[in-house]
Amino acid sequence: MTARKRKLPLALLALLLFAALGVSACGDSHTRVSTGTYAGESGANAPYLDVGPLIYEVQLSRQLNPANEEDASYLQGLGSAQAKLEAGQEWFAVFVQVYNNTDRELQASDSITISDTQGNVYSPIVPSQSNEFAYRAGGVPPKSQIPVPGTTADRVGSQGEMLLFKIQVVSLDNRPLELRVLDPEEPSRSASAELDV
Repeated sequence: MTARKRKLPLALLALLLFAALGVSACGDSHTRVSTGTYAGESGANAPYLDVGPLIYEVQLSRQLNPANEEDASYLQGLGSAQAKLEAGQEWFAVFVQVYNNTDRELQASDSITISDTQGNVYSPIVPSQSNEFAYRAGGVPPKSQIPVPGTTADRVGSQGEMLLFKIQVVSLDNRPLELRVLDPEEPSRSASAELDV
């Protein structure tokens, strides 16, 4: 075999290796999931977290600005003490969908937190029932999801129910923030994902 013929397969092999590395690097770095499964390139671009028999999908996470009209609607239903931000705090929202693909009603988690890399852990604040966007732990009917299709939380914006947090602004410097969901039926089961901020 001539030297030219040997170079062609080597060049082709190098090109294939380069293409494979490029494809493996694709994806959203902000949706790395340490436990559970990942939506990949399906267009959802959001982590799917398997927590017991329920599946939690993070739709979006972001800071909220109370002066913004849309964001102000997410803050409805807060009592005066809940609505007050201390110096160095700000609002942060995580929007989720929860899927129950089983034949029985299951309880959505009442233990969901976010944390930063310095070990600061935040629990959500639950507004009153007047807030139509808020995530509320409770029963998810069989073969169903929350938010319920057709509700305000399903139709508007992120199409997810909102977990509302007061976080220290410094936590935004201590990223990535991590969402952790515990299974209410078996607290030893949990899943987590890094959040986009």
